[in-house]
Amino acid sequence: MILILCEKENAARRIAHILSKGKASRSVSKKVSLYVFSMDGKKYTVMGLRGHILNLDYPAKYNQWDRIDLKDLIWVEPYKKIQAQNIVDVLKKIIPDMEEIIIATDYDREGELIGVEGLEIVKGINPNIISSRARFSALTSEEVIRAFNNLTDIDYNLSSSAESRQIIDLAWGAVLTRFISLTSRQIGKDFLSVGRVQSPTLALIVDKEKLIQDFKPKPYWELVAKLKKDIDFSAKHEEDKFWDEKVSKSIYDKVKKAEEGTIVQVNKRSKTDKPPTPFNTTAYLQAATSLGFTAAAAMTIAEDLYTNGWISYPRTDNTEYPPSLNLRGILQKFKGTDLSDLASELLSQPTLKPTKGKTRATDHPPIHPVEGASSNQLDKRQWKIYELIVRRFFATLAPEAKIQTQKVNIDIEEEVFLADGIRILEPGWMKFYPYIGSKEKKIPELKKGDKVKVIKIDLLSKETQPPKRYGQGGLIQEMDRLGLGTKSTRHEIIQKLYNRGYVTGTSPRPTVMGFAVTDALETYAELITKPDMTASLEKEMDRISLGKLKIDKVVKDSQKMLTDILAELEKNKEVIGNSIREAFLEQSTIGKCSKCGSNLIVLRSHRGKRFIGCSKYPKCRMSFPLPQRGKLEAEENPCEVCGSPRVRILLRKQKPWEFCVNMKCASRSKENKKD
Repeated sequence: MILILCEKENAARRIAHILSKGKASRSVSKKVSLYVFSMDGKKYTVMGLRGHILNLDYPAKYNQWDRIDLKDLIWVEPYKKIQAQNIVDVLKKIIPDMEEIIIATDYDREGELIGVEGLEIVKGINPNIISSRARFSALTSEEVIRAFNNLTDIDYNLSSSAESRQIIDLAWGAVLTRFISLTSRQIGKDFLSVGRVQSPTLALIVDKEKLIQDFKPKPYWELVAKLKKDIDFSAKHEEDKFWDEKVSKSIYDKVKKAEEGTIVQVNKRSKTDKPPTPFNTTAYLQAATSLGFTAAAAMTIAEDLYTNGWISYPRTDNTEYPPSLNLRGILQKFKGTDLSDLASELLSQPTLKPTKGKTRATDHPPIHPVEGASSNQLDKRQWKIYELIVRRFFATLAPEAKIQTQKVNIDIEEEVFLADGIRILEPGWMKFYPYIGSKEKKIPELKKGDKVKVIKIDLLSKETQPPKRYGQGGLIQEMDRLGLGTKSTRHEIIQKLYNRGYVTGTSPRPTVMGFAVTDALETYAELITKPDMTASLEKEMDRISLGKLKIDKVVKDSQKMLTDILAELEKNKEVIGNSIREAFLEQSTIGKCSKCGSNLIVLRSHRGKRFIGCSKYPKCRMSFPLPQRGKLEAEENPCEVCGSPRVRILLRKQKPWEFCVNMKCASRSKENKKD
């Protein structure tokens, strides 16, 4: 009997369905699904894991935060702790009957380690079992059957690379988190996390916010003319921005009563606009976040689409389709779907010449559709992501767009104004992928000597604008550029910053606590907040996956770095603790106490329940209950009815809930009636 071990239950179900041609029978043992079928005279059992079934942890005696010397913790060897006992129990039950095991987890670092973890448990029960690896990039019939007809060896270098990340991140997270939390006396549910990748990512956001806060706007003036010849269009003075108001006003006085302008120069140019390159993970997340998805949600939806056989594996650096990819075959799968007309248009081309980016990898192809679907087969959010991926794939196979630009110089009272227009002559790939690309800007067809009517001229007063915050997609792109994290972890790091209360807002903006933790680290352990250190470790982990470095060497390098950083932090323990405690108090403040005028802050009871209480407790016992779920934000203005603070509760996939904290306030009954 042969065991096929998959990463998750839904992948196991799909692989069993494909290999058995729908004839696999399902049984359940300890809430674990087993799919059994026969093929080519052999009996197979397909089983799904639950991601990592082993978790790295320290021995129990090292989990007492306030009793362990952090210098010693750096060098403690973690052990592998079972975190899915029911799955291990089922493996122990079925393995004695197995002669062979095929690892069929996702083919990347984490997937390889998950498979190796399962194999270690299996070999502990049956040391003589034969093992092999099925590698696939999509859960389609063609891909799965090809993978099982071409089994390979397990890549232990790849799994070692993932294991080194686990060991390193456990040590950095445990040591730095304990230091910051204990120093600031923020433990229990309110502990503060610090991480090898998390902290430099937060520093990027904080440093950007400081640039915004320190930005001093500079006034400038623009002269804009509204003109007409057949159609209305606008032109701007050739100076673009006037930094001297007197100069701008003198020119405005000169031209403001003009009734006519003369075309003195026309430059027309035709150019082509190349199609976008195929999606890798970074480019995909950037595009998905521009549609309003968080990076974490975009990746979760893509993973669901992959597992259900709609798209290829969404974790890839590759931006070049392999020659073996049947592009026409994929397009033909869209016949009869919502996007069939677009697919048919591409199929009518005599040849398909896909674009390609700078990165060529051999593990997985770029993200692309593998099955055609219509909108009624997916929920709204899935369809939005699926359509994005399909249209990007279509665009990479589409012809170039052809664009004509027209730049015109207009004389108005001997002052030169400039107008420019864009005409799309042939939309090419833009028809398939409307999310980006040139937008038409219409101006009339003009030639030298033409007269245009001046409708009006405006002198506009403006100010320079501060730099924009990172969007989540832009932040992921910057992390990629700096070598922070990997394609598989960057969205998780950003989500963790939100979960820890370090950032808020759609475009991440640091909270008071985010500022405080970053400022403390930048001042007293700058290395933690800079990308160089973590990027160098990432490169060493890459070398493990290539077989050029051993895991022990990389782990020891990391331990030495962490030892030096901890020594610097310990020197400034008191001032770090004080600054973070002050920030925590500020961030926890909801409003003013109506009894004594002190701050009302968010507190936790001895049972861990959160509530609002007076900072002067026990002298003042003013308190208000709070919902125990959801992110809490203080409203800027107090309740108009009773003067108590108002708060907002943010729950996933629900509208924000805003209310007065005073349970006896008349506004509460009105809000309840609305609900």
